[in-house]
Amino acid sequence: MPRTSPSKRGRDAVRWACLLFPRLALEGALRRRDDPTAPFALLEGAPPRQRIRAANQAARDQGVKPGQPRGLAEAFCPALDCAPLEAAAVERWRQRLAAWAYAYSGQVSLDYPHALVFEVASSLALFGPWPAFEARLRGELAALGFTHRLVVAPNPAAARILVNAHDGLAVDDAGLEAALARLPLARSGLAAESVQTLNRSGFRRLGELFTLPRPALARRFGGGVMRHLGELRGEWPLALAVYRPATHFSRSFEFERPVHAIAGLAFPLKRLLQELSAFLRGQDAGVERFSLVLGLEGGPAQRFEVGLLAPQRDAETLLELTRAQLERVRLEGPVLSVTLAASRFTPYAPVRRELLAGPARQAQAWAALHQRLVARLGEAALKPLVEHREHRPEAAVFAAAGPRATDTPEARLRPGWLLAEMTPAEPGIARLLAGPERIESGWWDGDDVRRDYYLAEWHDGRHAWVWREPGGEGFHLHGWFG
Repeated sequence: MPRTSPSKRGRDAVRWACLLFPRLALEGALRRRDDPTAPFALLEGAPPRQRIRAANQAARDQGVKPGQPRGLAEAFCPALDCAPLEAAAVERWRQRLAAWAYAYSGQVSLDYPHALVFEVASSLALFGPWPAFEARLRGELAALGFTHRLVVAPNPAAARILVNAHDGLAVDDAGLEAALARLPLARSGLAAESVQTLNRSGFRRLGELFTLPRPALARRFGGGVMRHLGELRGEWPLALAVYRPATHFSRSFEFERPVHAIAGLAFPLKRLLQELSAFLRGQDAGVERFSLVLGLEGGPAQRFEVGLLAPQRDAETLLELTRAQLERVRLEGPVLSVTLAASRFTPYAPVRRELLAGPARQAQAWAALHQRLVARLGEAALKPLVEHREHRPEAAVFAAAGPRATDTPEARLRPGWLLAEMTPAEPGIARLLAGPERIESGWWDGDDVRRDYYLAEWHDGRHAWVWREPGGEGFHLHGWFG
C-alpha cells in the first residue's frame, strides 16, 4: 500500500481532519435491519458469558446498558434483539467511510482504530473555508446515519488524539501545543503501561511532560514516549498507509424475513444507493448502468439491469429512477436479499447552475423529464418525432423512423396537435381568420389529396386548422393550435 510522510513541524498548509466514530459497530448493524428503531444490542464474548457491547436508544430506554450480562438485559427488555459484534463488519464500514472521504481528499488513512484521518488543506479552495466544509461533512455523515466527532489539527497524530476529548476543535500550529497540553494522559494515546508509570511519578497531563528536559524524559520513560510526543508536535516523521478506492462497487442487504412486494425493497435500496453515491463521488464519476440481484426463497436469483440515459450519482435521483423502473418488475418469489453492483463508471460533469432561466435550464429540465419517463414507461414507450419533408400533414412526421428533414423550406403556420381522425367542423366555427392554403400532393403513391386549409376561430376562442375540398362544402377539423 502507498505510504506518505505528510507531517513536518511548521508546515501551516498541511492540516488534517480526524473523524472518530464511537458507535460505528452499532450504527453499521442498525443500517442492515428492517426496523432500526426496535430494541437492539450488540454482544461481546462467548456464550454463556455474553455481555452487552452497545445498544440503541430503544433498548437503552428500557434499561439495557453496555456491560450487562445478556440475560439481565433481556429481563429488562423482553423484546430485545441481539447480534454478535463482528470485527469484519466494522472494518467493511471503515472502508466504506474511507471511500466517502476520498471524495474530499486524495490522502485518506485508516491507520488509527475507530477513526479515519484525511488531509483537508488542499480541499479548502474547492469546498470553501473550514466552517462551511465542516458543515458539509457533518451533514453528509448525518444523512448516512453515523455518529461522529471531528477535529482539525496540523498533523494526523495530533488530530487523532485531540478528537478523544473534543468535537469541532480546529487548531493551527500556533495553538497546537496548548491544546495538547490540556489533554489527560489517559487520552493522550500513550501505551497503558507508560501512562501507569507516568501517573505513579505524579504526571497527569501532557503539558507536564512538555516542561521536562527531553534528555531526562527519555532516560526516565524511554524512547517510545519521546517518539509519541514528537509525532503529536509534528517533529517526528509520520508514515501513514493511504487508502485507495476499489475499481468496482458491490453491496448487499439481507432481510430478516422474506419480502413479498416491491415496496418492501425501498428501505434497503435507499441505503445501498446512498453508499453507491458516496463511492461515485470518491471516484469523481457517474454511473449509467448497474445491476440489482434479488435472492429469492427457494429459487434462482432474479436479476435485472437499471439503465440511465446520462451519468448520475445523486442518491435521491438514483433512487427515484430505480423505483420507477422497479414498478414494471414482477417478483418471481419472496425476496431474501438484494445486491447492487456496478463495474463501469464514466466521468461525471455536475449540472451547470444558472442565475436566470434560459435555454440551458430548459434543456436540463427536458433531460430530467425524459429520464423519468423512460424509467417509468420503458425505452420502447417513448419515440421521438422525426420530421419528414412531405406536404401532406398526416405524412410529415414519423415516430422515430423515416428520413430526417435537414431544413425547412418555408416557415408556415402549423398546429401543434394533429388529430388522428378528421371530423366535421361546422358546428364549432365562429369565423375564418386566414386562408385558404392549398395542399395538393400524393398522386404518385395512390393517396393523393387536394385540400384548402384555413385558420378558424372556435366559439370558445380556440384556434383550429380546418380544410375543405376546393369548391366543396363543409369543413373538416384537422388540428388544434396551442
